[in-house]
Amino acid sequence: QVRLVESGGGLVQAGGSLRLSCVASGSIFSINAMGWYRQAPGKQRELVASISSSGRTNYADSVKGRFTISRDNAKNTVYLQMNSLKPEDTAVYYCHADLWGTGRGDYWGQGTQVTVSS
Repeated sequence: QVRLVESGGGLVQAGGSLRLSCVASGSIFSINAMGWYRQAPGKQRELVASISSSGRTNYADSVKGRFTISRDNAKNTVYLQMNSLKPEDTAVYYCHADLWGTGRGDYWGQGTQVTVSS
């Protein structure tokens, strides 16, 4: 069984920084892309950033230049460094992994709340 566990969310003032982490564990053969999504109240879940197994990254326009995604393949871990946070970044952030376990599948973490106060 595969689990994704996020950590690092919290309350921060506008302009501040947070670093999210997500560890994948369980019966994992290999991990393809990993990424972060977010969902604000009343809105659809949206992609924030993703990173391929080779390190190629992709960002939502709204976070380019402020957020940085990275991964440690040896630790099955993905990070999201969030700088210059804005109130509109407030959301539940979910970790996602496209990986091979007993078969290929999409896995999600339970989510971590990020709240940015003005």
